[in-house]
Amino acid sequence: MEMIIGGAFQGKGDFAKSNHPDIKWQQGESLDENGLLAAEGILDFQEYIRAELKNGHDVSGLAEKMIEKNPDVILVSQEIGYGVVPMDAFERAYREAVGRICTKLAAYSKKVTRVVCGIGTVIKDDVRDGDQG
Repeated sequence: MEMIIGGAFQGKGDFAKSNHPDIKWQQGESLDENGLLAAEGILDFQEYIRAELKNGHDVSGLAEKMIEKNPDVILVSQEIGYGVVPMDAFERAYREAVGRICTKLAAYSKKVTRVVCGIGTVIKDDVRDGDQG
């Protein structure tokens, strides 16, 4: 698993596509669970979480499910935990869910890149069992 994260409008999608041109990219908000667990690359992963919460679904086990069922996916997600805490209860719950899920997925990921102004900075790069690079 690999994650590409960053703030809104920082060029994460373009960065991901240019670094992984052979990946078939899916949009998070248009995926169902089967699509999520089969996708090679997911843009706006946070929007999948938003849609699930809006539909009343429990996302507390989502990170573990992805690690088990789609461990090689490349996720692109917006960091939404910065800035003013929303007054709206749903927006606070959404923000917390994205943060918790992405934290678990980043811990599992072999590589995490943060994109600011279109420039990617690798913040984690683990070589796993037998990997050479």
